[in-house]
Amino acid sequence: MKIHGFNKLTLLDYPGHTAAVLFLGHCNFRCQFCQNSSLVLSPDQEPDLSVAEIFSFLKKRQGILEGVCITGGEPTLSPDLPELALSLKSLGYLVKLDTNGSRPDVLKSLVAQNLIDYVAMDIKSSPKRYPFVCGYSSISSIEESVSFLLHSSIPYEFRTTVVKELHCEEDFQAISQWICGCRQYFLQSYKDSQGVLVPGLHSCTLQELHHYLAIVQKTIPHAQLRGVD
Repeated sequence: MKIHGFNKLTLLDYPGHTAAVLFLGHCNFRCQFCQNSSLVLSPDQEPDLSVAEIFSFLKKRQGILEGVCITGGEPTLSPDLPELALSLKSLGYLVKLDTNGSRPDVLKSLVAQNLIDYVAMDIKSSPKRYPFVCGYSSISSIEESVSFLLHSSIPYEFRTTVVKELHCEEDFQAISQWICGCRQYFLQSYKDSQGVLVPGLHSCTLQELHHYLAIVQKTIPHAQLRGVD
């Protein structure tokens, strides 16, 4: 198991819980707005952290930290993911998985084995715009993951990072119909950084975000904005 990043404490990434974050490398998407481009494009050049030291830290924080978020990159590409999740569960931690939904079989297996407790799945755009936004054309696998979560008992959320150049009204009309009935859906404001995959993108104005939210709330009344200053 290669772990390329470790955040020892987050109060935001696992809703309702104090948590740590583990960053795994590699991804099968090329999202233009990706903030972790080095983990996507050149994970082998990223630090290879000591798994033993990380777990030593987590053992010391038992009873203080409540959960661990596994993110990336795309964690479901790692063959060691089930073993990692099991090791975290054996320490008494809740496990949250961040995923792009491209590997529904892995997602279903993790849920069936009770290896994860919460799923955050990114909805990159409307189905027809996936190839443009993230360079991934196998929308059927994404649709399978969406359908699975919609009918699953595991706590989950869907979320979309809103980018001025990449999203429009029609996208949110389509998304809201696609994930209608979901438990939680968040629109997140894009924030530029040095690590972004494609420089030059912009966040939407607060007015634009509220406009998109209003579109979504016609079908998903409990949808919310997240990460808006």
